[in-house]
Amino acid sequence: MTRLSRPSAYVPTRAIIDIGSNTVRLVIYGGPARAPDVLHNEKVTARLGKGVAENGKLGQRASAAALASLARYRTLLDLKGITDVDVVATAAVRDAANGEAFLERIRALGLTPRLLSGEEEAITSAHGVIGAFSAARGVVGDLGGGSLELVDIDADGCRHGTSLPLGTLRLPALRAGGERAFGQTVAKMLKRADWRADPGSTLYLVGGSLRAFARHAMTVVSWPIDDPHGFEIAAAPAQAIAKSLARRKPETLQPVPGLSSSRLAALPDTADLLFVLIRALQPARLVFSSWGLREGLLWERMQAGVRLQDPLVAGAAAFTSEYGIAAGTAAMVSGWTSAARLPRTAWGTEHLRLTATMLCLATGMVEPNLRGDLAREWALRKRWIGASPADRAMLAAAMIANTGRLDLPVELGRLAPAEQLGEAQAWGLATRLCRRFSGNTAQGISGSALTVEDGMLVLTVQPQIAVLLNEGVERDLKTLAAHLGLKPQVR
Repeated sequence: MTRLSRPSAYVPTRAIIDIGSNTVRLVIYGGPARAPDVLHNEKVTARLGKGVAENGKLGQRASAAALASLARYRTLLDLKGITDVDVVATAAVRDAANGEAFLERIRALGLTPRLLSGEEEAITSAHGVIGAFSAARGVVGDLGGGSLELVDIDADGCRHGTSLPLGTLRLPALRAGGERAFGQTVAKMLKRADWRADPGSTLYLVGGSLRAFARHAMTVVSWPIDDPHGFEIAAAPAQAIAKSLARRKPETLQPVPGLSSSRLAALPDTADLLFVLIRALQPARLVFSSWGLREGLLWERMQAGVRLQDPLVAGAAAFTSEYGIAAGTAAMVSGWTSAARLPRTAWGTEHLRLTATMLCLATGMVEPNLRGDLAREWALRKRWIGASPADRAMLAAAMIANTGRLDLPVELGRLAPAEQLGEAQAWGLATRLCRRFSGNTAQGISGSALTVEDGMLVLTVQPQIAVLLNEGVERDLKTLAAHLGLKPQVR
């Protein structure tokens, strides 16, 4: 079994309790501040918003289930010694006539709940998206059990946040009048909120129901990656999938890997809302995010210096430290291999090449007969914050090349152009060469250099460590040079 466990140094540092309209969830975080790792995640489906949608009040049964889960969460946190806890309540408690009385009962448990306004909820979810996609520009849509939050995001931050009563618990009743009436209802809500978007923008989608739609769409298009975070799809095919799904009966749907029966049953409602939103907002593409409200709370408390860190590098450094790979060593190797960048392309960025280097070095610490599976498991299956589908494909290509192979799975070609994959292969081959020659030692790296000179790929070695040269090193140099269209030379 390959190791996908988190480093033993990870300790729980902070918890968030999210009292939503459908679920009450506890998430405990640890690991690097810029790319926090989920150490504990549990939820209770209390469906607080059901009663609110029916009669404007939190139901007694739902409230009891929620309070029981909160009492458990409080005890767990006490036992783990976690004192940094955020407790937030959203649409169901906000809209309920007896919401304040419910908050008092939460306070009696020793928790300090904070009731978010609709605008605060929208902006906090948008901050989560910004934390996950640093270059995010467009519209964030966060669908919960009680409401749909919409907010514009760009380089200047968030604005025009609004909350609409379009949560998944309300959708069955809203759809009962038929497709046309439902579309008109949503359009009227958007108009009353004075909410519109620039056509052709990106729509970032947050929430378990929308990620469930993403999983369904990924199955339809045979997507090579099974993590819905970062899944991208153009608006036209997404709308076609949504339209088809909205007209299906839940009992006719085939099971989807990673999707619970309750999420599956709610898919037609979610798809119908998404279809109407795409028609109204006219985005060019959809991007699904696992980071939303809870991660937005983390983002809002991050120091400015932490926010500037690259989340992919931070996450990879923490992950590979489990395998004894120091970030400093990876940086030295990455510097040594910089000559392996294809000069005719500008696809590869330094943060991605450094991440690929860390993962390639870590594979060398894994049992050899397990290494063949790591490119898929680590690059394509593990959740990386800050990595696009193309980035994942490049990481996989580099890791495969690091094993000495240049044949790539066809599926990678769906995620990234051949030029990008070729550059990533050069990273992997160069890392393999450096590891074989220097053993990742500072003396071996500093006593040698890899350069490109007049059509030659030159490995220059100081006399005192020339003994490190062998047939394997020369073979790796020759393979890398051939891949770059150069001739190998050792000095």
